[in-house]
Amino acid sequence: MEAKNASKTVAAYGAADKGNTLMNYAGIRPDLISFVVDRNPAKQSKFMPGSRIPIVDELHLRDTKPDFVVILPWNLHEEVSRPLAYIREWGGQFVTSVPSLAVD
Repeated sequence: MEAKNASKTVAAYGAADKGNTLMNYAGIRPDLISFVVDRNPAKQSKFMPGSRIPIVDELHLRDTKPDFVVILPWNLHEEVSRPLAYIREWGGQFVTSVPSLAVD
């Protein structure tokens, strides 16, 4: 919430079940996370169940350049962050929430 209050943009990566469960449990809605990126075309142009956060393709991530990207499949942090390393070029940071909140 601090990031949003500071006018920072927050997106997420990975429209998988475990991340969706976490977001619904935590009450996260589109006012906190603007969109979720997923490489699977079958998930794109849809919404995360419960939160109704839009699911978009990776091009949207490059175009909007969010300040923070929450990696929803936290157990795959390394596998996800490596191909998305270009996010650091505009000062973006990765966030994981399990087992504890970490920003890198």
